Amino acid sequence: MPLTDTAVRNAKPKEKPYKLGDAGGLFLLVQPTGGKLWRLKYRLDGREKKLGIGTYPAISLSDARKRRDQARELIANGRDPSREKQLAKQRAKVSADNTFGAIASEFIDKRRREGMAASTANKSKYYIARMGVTFARLPIAEITPPDVLAVLRRIEATGNYETARRVLQLAGRVFRYAVATARLESAPTRDLRGALTAPTPKHYGAITDPKRAGELLRAIDGYDGYPLTKLAMQISPHVFVRPGELRHAEWSEIDFEAALWTIPADKMKMRRAHHVPLSQQTIALFRQVYEITGPAGYVFPSMRTRSRPMSENTINAGLRRLGYSGDEMTAHGFRAMASTLLNESGKWSADAIERALAHGDTDKVRAAYHRGQHWQERVEMAQWWSDHLDTLRDGAEILPFQRKPARG
Repeated sequence: MPLTDTAVRNAKPKEKPYKLGDAGGLFLLVQPTGGKLWRLKYRLDGREKKLGIGTYPAISLSDARKRRDQARELIANGRDPSREKQLAKQRAKVSADNTFGAIASEFIDKRRREGMAASTANKSKYYIARMGVTFARLPIAEITPPDVLAVLRRIEATGNYETARRVLQLAGRVFRYAVATARLESAPTRDLRGALTAPTPKHYGAITDPKRAGELLRAIDGYDGYPLTKLAMQISPHVFVRPGELRHAEWSEIDFEAALWTIPADKMKMRRAHHVPLSQQTIALFRQVYEITGPAGYVFPSMRTRSRPMSENTINAGLRRLGYSGDEMTAHGFRAMASTLLNESGKWSADAIERALAHGDTDKVRAAYHRGQHWQERVEMAQWWSDHLDTLRDGAEILPFQRKPARG
């Protein structure tokens, strides 16, 4: 006789467990402790089995019957509901472990092993963090395009269109990695192309006029803020490396005797070690820094802890304090200053200047050739450039460079 809600509710515990049967193999097991458990008895391939359906009253009689019917449908198709229940638990556990944040960290670690620069890895972590803690905790298989778009819209709402674009690009790579490692069927970012506001291209502010360059150098010499910030700004025009490469410089990379700074490949944008010849002026400036932060660790450590490099905003903040807006001059602008004035001088080959700027060369043979052929020229150019900066800073008469006549 089928059970009723009243019979289930009024079932009292006894000294031993006992069953109250329903229809289709469903029964209620009443424990001596008072617990009431739904069970389904069924046969599959000639063997009798039992399936736990849940506890009463969390699972009502009507719910238990629905689950019984679902299980019997599986049985009719030759599938074992007990086995399906185990697989569902396993899939749920895998899904819970495979959160977006966990897979993003795994992807970044993989890229580190493949040679990703530390600065790039840190930026990747920053962009992942911009997606928020809640998003990072979502199982990656449950994330939908609207979920991703909602995160990107929040970033766009702050006016950071370029950041939103970069976050989308990185998230897409994480999702594609999850697909490649069989934890996701398709990337939800695939259909979001064109959904974001295109950022307006913005060039780094840079001073390339000789007279204004001299004014800038004098202003930097008069900087009255944090000493390491001043020294970083003073060194920047002489070495004209990327700001991140200067910030992450370590004393183990600086060879005073050889007048050489060797930047490891993992810190370079092009993933190749870069050698920077140091002029006498640059060595003198580095020795001043050495008295403050040497002999080990970061050349320009953070003000808060020596275990981290100087903030990426420090030099730009110093320039703002000197009265230069972002449209006028930036930390990255020292590279444009050097590139423009060195090329306009007509004294140095374009290849030597390109090597000094550590620009990439897609031809590996050509790149190796240039490294050997132009080293001595680069050493001489480094000293000439520092001497020329001194001339500009001291306010000497600025003579226009003689440009080479255009070829017909």
